[in-house]
Amino acid sequence: MTVEVTARTPADECPPAPRPTGFFAQFIALAGPYWSTGDKWTVRGLTTLFVLLTMAQVVVPILVNLWSANLFNALEQRSMDRFLVQVVALLGILVVAMIITSTHLFLKRKLQIGWRRWLTRRLLDDWMAEGRHYLVSNMPGDHDNPDGRIAEDIRNTCESAIDLAHSMFYCMLLLISFTQILWSLSGVITVTLFDTEMPIPGHMVFVSMLYATAGTTAAVLIGRPLVRTVNMRQTVEANFRFGLVRVRENSEAISLLHGEPDERRRLSDLFTAVRRGFNLQTKALTKVFLFSSGYSVLATGFPFLIAAPRYIAGAISLGELMQIAQAFQQMTSALSWPVDNLSKAAEWKASVERVLSLHNALQELKEQQIKAEAEHSNTIQVETGERPALVFKDLCVSRADGGLVVGNFSETIEAGERVLITGDPGAAIKLFKVVAGLWPWGCGQVFKPNDADIFFMPQRPYLPIARLRSVLAYPAGPDNFEEPALNAALQRVGLGHLAGRLEETNTWENVLTLGEQQRLGFARLLLHRPNWIFIQEATDGMHPDAEHEMMQLVRDEFPDATVITVGYHSQLEAYHERKLSLEPSKDGQVQVRATNLDGQDRRRKMSPLDLRNWLIHPLRRQGEQQRRDT
Repeated sequence: MTVEVTARTPADECPPAPRPTGFFAQFIALAGPYWSTGDKWTVRGLTTLFVLLTMAQVVVPILVNLWSANLFNALEQRSMDRFLVQVVALLGILVVAMIITSTHLFLKRKLQIGWRRWLTRRLLDDWMAEGRHYLVSNMPGDHDNPDGRIAEDIRNTCESAIDLAHSMFYCMLLLISFTQILWSLSGVITVTLFDTEMPIPGHMVFVSMLYATAGTTAAVLIGRPLVRTVNMRQTVEANFRFGLVRVRENSEAISLLHGEPDERRRLSDLFTAVRRGFNLQTKALTKVFLFSSGYSVLATGFPFLIAAPRYIAGAISLGELMQIAQAFQQMTSALSWPVDNLSKAAEWKASVERVLSLHNALQELKEQQIKAEAEHSNTIQVETGERPALVFKDLCVSRADGGLVVGNFSETIEAGERVLITGDPGAAIKLFKVVAGLWPWGCGQVFKPNDADIFFMPQRPYLPIARLRSVLAYPAGPDNFEEPALNAALQRVGLGHLAGRLEETNTWENVLTLGEQQRLGFARLLLHRPNWIFIQEATDGMHPDAEHEMMQLVRDEFPDATVITVGYHSQLEAYHERKLSLEPSKDGQVQVRATNLDGQDRRRKMSPLDLRNWLIHPLRRQGEQQRRDT
């Protein structure tokens, strides 16, 4: 993996612990440390209060159950005094329930947002470290749309996990509490089997368990396809959102080319996939809700049908009958937790799997980086050399899937040399990515200059949505440069009309033309003053006169800097001392023409494996001062 070599402690060099393989083990390894790191005592305190309030929530239905028995007994006895007592008791239960519920909701949401903030920061730190946000996009696997996974799937992962854990714990407490109540109210019934009388205590408890078990088993079997459809729908929804974002980001180009019909067709295809996923999920949900609705209605009347004979026989009072029915419903509700939460659990599992896919891919990259540093394994090593030169040693470059592209070349670029690379754009751009640490796939070593301040200028500079001051100073902070220096840089590159807008926040990639954006990239160059400059087609959006102006600026402002340019305009030759042309041939090999721009040519035909031998050749520095004077 392409990394900068830094001092490592023995602990850092230890091999990483093996990652767990089971779903829940992976989830706990990813999200569980929230309770062990950072503000762990605050988090644990909130969690303890949350658990205690959940236990207090169970007290409310128990009180309501007792109140119901007393109320119906008072009605059966036609006692107004006892009825008024129950009215007052209900008001007290109501106040307690409101306080517990509102406090519980506040704590629950505080835990949810805290957990989400911690997990989001953890993935962002991994995603935005050492170019992994770019590297992971080139890796095979199911980790596309990382923005949606970090924004939406982490939200659902944290919020639904706490919701599901709370409801499960609450149902367990309900089950324990109302099992005891229902057992005591059921009494003992006698069943005659083969002329033998068998007393059965707590029979309503067994009936409730059989009822809930049958319902849960049926619901799990019916709802099994729901997990697959939820996962598929989240994927197609993310693809549709990403397609819309791409259209918004490239709206100018689409408008200029009148590409709206094609974009509508593409977005329509993406939405067709959304509709297909929605319909499949609807079919699965219909089956689940068809069963669960009938199951819940039957659970309302079923206990009355079972307990009514004892009331008719005078064995229990009306209040006890109502108490038995409510206890039965609470028990079956607790036992039916899988039925009631099947859909939500499926969505949560799908979100967790999407987060885990991204996390595992990032961890794999991280482990490759550590392993590459420790063992010099089959990844490209980018290190700081011992002298002011860029050295390629036995370098080979592979595709992300492992297929070999080019390799086995060793070259050196001395300080002050100026090279133009033209021809095959893929080969030239990959070289830039290797030096920048963005293409680790391959083998060999790259030694950066020991005194290098390297500045990469891509074809289209990144313009964050921020103040123009911040955009101009990027990647440094907005306060790193004084306002006169910023204005002078803008004037020097022909963007003086922006000097009065340094404090304006805007979407600058939509405000500025491509040529202006590229000029702004040269303004950044003037501010940062590097001694090694890599230019990747950073003038192709300019008029030839503007291109001449910018390249002359580089020559005048950085006479001693090393400049390596990828470009396809013949006018660029005037600003370089040597040109490397990469030309693919019909037989699959690559012909490289190395031209000293003083007129001396030499040719060599090579295989793709030898291509890098001739990508960059050391410039001869003889006559360099004479050429500059001329």
